[in-house]
Amino acid sequence: MADNIVLKKRLSSFRTDKGRLIRISDDLLVDILRAWEAWTGTAKDFCISLGLNKDQIGPMIKKAKKLAKSGAYGSGEFKEIKLDGLVGASSGMPIEVSWDKGKVIRFSQVEALVDFLKKVA
Repeated sequence: MADNIVLKKRLSSFRTDKGRLIRISDDLLVDILRAWEAWTGTAKDFCISLGLNKDQIGPMIKKAKKLAKSGAYGSGEFKEIKLDGLVGASSGMPIEVSWDKGKVIRFSQVEALVDFLKKVA
């Protein structure tokens, strides 16, 4: 909630005298998207915490997602994830990847997964 207060203050610098939001910076849009993704309450409460209404937040989230997908605003540096023990084919369990529209693809070997990812990239 404290982060939303900061976001609300940052948003206020893009308000006109009539209260309209114009030319919101890309970095602020991405910060709003990150706060939206981390929000555990209702969408209405999120909008209220930023001083927005549902008609304002939708286009902001849409533009922020487009920016994030383009890679213009990453979530920071690459972070390596270390696992305790082995996961996947070596433990007898297939590697599962959740794909588009709820599809699950299973790979028996890491090499097969890597080949698949190279082909779809």
